[in-house]
Amino acid sequence: MTDVFEPSSGDGPAVDAPGRAAEVRTAFEGLLQIRRLSHAGAPDPEALPAPWETHRMARAVALALEAAGIPPSAAADGTRTATGYRVGDGERPRTVRVEWLGPHGSGAAHEEDGRLKECAAVLTRLGWEPLLYRGPRGRRFLEVEPGA
Repeated sequence: MTDVFEPSSGDGPAVDAPGRAAEVRTAFEGLLQIRRLSHAGAPDPEALPAPWETHRMARAVALALEAAGIPPSAAADGTRTATGYRVGDGERPRTVRVEWLGPHGSGAAHEEDGRLKECAAVLTRLGWEPLLYRGPRGRRFLEVEPGA
């Protein structure tokens, strides 16, 4: 049986396995290599999402955030167990939603503005277009789409 690396979306169990940082670093370097090959000749080929990423946007965005050292949230049995980002499909096609979630009473709602702006800065540097929105209950989230 072979293990396949999956970036943390913030929906599964906490990921704290030994060697995780090295796996994330290797996966992210692979993503940058794909970008360099996909955009050969561009002024900054690493600053544009590759076609591979635009077909697996939630995975690519989660990898970018995890590689930047931003902590993912975690959940077990439908209950949040850690505070951090959560990446999922957006409401519109070709978008991803990034939220800042945590266990009840964790203060995640008070951190979300600053932490989502941190996520947006990471994603912008990597050629994504994140827009900050306020949801129906006043909670903020990012809607992310590939840059031009």
